[in-house]
Amino acid sequence: MDKQNKSMWNNHTDSLKNCLESLEVTCDAIKGCACDQAFEKWKELTVALRESGRIIYLIGNGASASMASHFSADLAKNAHVHTQVFTDLALITAVANDISYDQVFVEPLRRRLTPNDMLVGISSSGNSPNVVNACRYASELGAAVVTITAMKPDNKMRQIGDLNFWIPAETYGMAETGHACILHYWMDSVSV
Repeated sequence: MDKQNKSMWNNHTDSLKNCLESLEVTCDAIKGCACDQAFEKWKELTVALRESGRIIYLIGNGASASMASHFSADLAKNAHVHTQVFTDLALITAVANDISYDQVFVEPLRRRLTPNDMLVGISSSGNSPNVVNACRYASELGAAVVTITAMKPDNKMRQIGDLNFWIPAETYGMAETGHACILHYWMDSVSV
């Protein structure tokens, strides 16, 4: 690798490091909490859900949907947690066509989510209407809500969750890479 390319790569990895080191977490959508404290609370909630046989739902759009699916599988395999994602194309297109795309997660959650479950919403912008609506619904129901967002610090999802993880990523690539780090750190903490 020549010096110029290495420098560009080092700039990129430095940007990612700075982004991850700038992680901010709010608890109960209001007060800030230390990252270690927030991850410990998330771990405790997850272990309690596992022990009681409850469900963790993971949602997102595009790359965030891919992450939801990826971590749903990894949590089920490595942490022995009951997880669900909404990746059934027939369900998504039926709800989007017959009701509205902004309800593609709320509609199935109405029939499945209980106050004893957890919803993990992943969104780079934090403003995707379908994910925002699902987070609001889960919060109103009394389920644990964890949001993982980036871009603007005043995004809608960051105002909803019990735990709200936000990184100051300005690009989708940086947001998605940072979100994968957050999700892996959580999953590794609860793996058995």
